[in-house]
Amino acid sequence: MRTTLHMHGPWRIKIVRVPTYESGQFMTQSVVQPLLGIRILDLTRLLPGPVATMQLAGMGAEVIKIEEPGLGDYARSMGHVRNEVSQFFIAVNRGKRFLRLDLKDAAQRDEFLRMVDDADVVIEGFRPGVMDKLGVGWETLKKRKPDLVMCAISGYGQDGPLAQTAGHDINYIGYAGMLEQNVGPDGIPALPNLQIGDLLGGAQTAVQGILAALLAVKMGGPGRFVDVSMTDAVFAHNIMPLVAVNNFGKPALPGQDLLTGGVPCYNVYRTSDNRFMAVGALELKFWEGCCDVLGRPDLKAKHWARGQQIGGADAMAVKAELDTIFAQETLAAWTQKFTAADCCVTPILRTDEAIRHPLFNGRGVVKLVAHDTEGDYWQISPSIKFRA
Repeated sequence: MRTTLHMHGPWRIKIVRVPTYESGQFMTQSVVQPLLGIRILDLTRLLPGPVATMQLAGMGAEVIKIEEPGLGDYARSMGHVRNEVSQFFIAVNRGKRFLRLDLKDAAQRDEFLRMVDDADVVIEGFRPGVMDKLGVGWETLKKRKPDLVMCAISGYGQDGPLAQTAGHDINYIGYAGMLEQNVGPDGIPALPNLQIGDLLGGAQTAVQGILAALLAVKMGGPGRFVDVSMTDAVFAHNIMPLVAVNNFGKPALPGQDLLTGGVPCYNVYRTSDNRFMAVGALELKFWEGCCDVLGRPDLKAKHWARGQQIGGADAMAVKAELDTIFAQETLAAWTQKFTAADCCVTPILRTDEAIRHPLFNGRGVVKLVAHDTEGDYWQISPSIKFRA
């Protein structure tokens, strides 16, 4: 039987500034949340770990975020702060409980160890070896609780030549060959504003590993240590350049691969009002539908699958024709024309437009909520919905 977690002690501070989702507000009723009864101790900060535990909280887990005394998680003060806490911190810490604990203090460390007795998962994002130095490493914790799952998120893994090297998203995607493929018109790698290393490599991979380890435990197996290298995970997902290396010995030049602009049927086109449409007509039937809407049935035979060389002169000549056509009308006009065509041609929206789009509002994905100190802000629901 799980014991009750008591909120007491001079170092314990319960923080209730971050709103949580009420049952039914964004998620389905709590009876179908698959992780109800799972308790997670979250020692992470900034982006990868907090997003991972936020996702687990969205599946019903009880997440207790443990921050060091003082400023706590750096994200609290990162970027713009209206009053007391940043929107960044609010955005990635939904649905958690918050405590302050100094693991360098013996008494508080003992308190953490007692919390481990009633936990299912411990997740941390320190450099390899820090947890051991604090006296709460994997060898210590698994002896205390053999069925514990512990996840460590790091830039380059718990071992290897760069294990102790500092890094951030830009470094991870640079090493993994992803950033070299994301090049702007000036030939300089463009930094994506979706942190691929942190979110795909760190958060999503951690959730995947934690859930697999929890399943093994629930099936009667021992606890597991989950070693998540953000760089390894990005590298493992760099599929198309790897395919090119296996085929030709090297990746395609930036902007000239199948999914990076090397074919006219999968590309972006500027409209007359300096906006962009996304054409994803990879399948022939979609390309033919696109050509019909554009009034150019003669281009149907120019689909990349009909023998065009990816990134070659023929492909770029067709793209140039589409550039001219799309430049003749506005984003709104093209959107209206393609809405009923069902050929994978859509507008490229700004985030403020996406928030108000029927696509997300129709599923109750976005809601304007009020924060105790920071006022109204947009909140996006968990991306997985469960039904009984």
